[in-house]
Amino acid sequence: MRIGVISDTHGLLRPEALTALAGADHILHGGDIGREEIVAELERIAPVTAIRGNVDTAPWAGRFPETVEIELGGTRIHMRHDRKTLDFDPAACGIDVVISGHSHKPLIERIGSVLYLNPGAAGPRRFKLPITLALLHLGEGEARAGIVDLLD
Repeated sequence: MRIGVISDTHGLLRPEALTALAGADHILHGGDIGREEIVAELERIAPVTAIRGNVDTAPWAGRFPETVEIELGGTRIHMRHDRKTLDFDPAACGIDVVISGHSHKPLIERIGSVLYLNPGAAGPRRFKLPITLALLHLGEGEARAGIVDLLD
């Protein structure tokens, strides 16, 4: 399974992001959506699971939870916007992948059996941080991920 992982769009869904996500089986949005229409645009590509981030305070954002656990391709995924708020041991709870955003810094890190993935920010540029998203591959052995730079 090919899963698109995007976060911190802050109301901006770039054409480069849509191109990179084309062909995904599912899309995960790690919060700070910024505009309700972002999720609808992503749903034109694939089913979307989204959480709200700290900037998602408008009434429309209430339909998105702060955390989600989902199983895709036999892989248990936990999503929350800020990894620093993780208050349990994912491995002890059978979680295979933890998706977060918030920092705008892309990160792929494996700690024991758990893959931690922050796709970075796909929205407006912040400081000199890259504009990125991630692709997560599930179903053939351990989950693996790669960061996609949207702007060179």
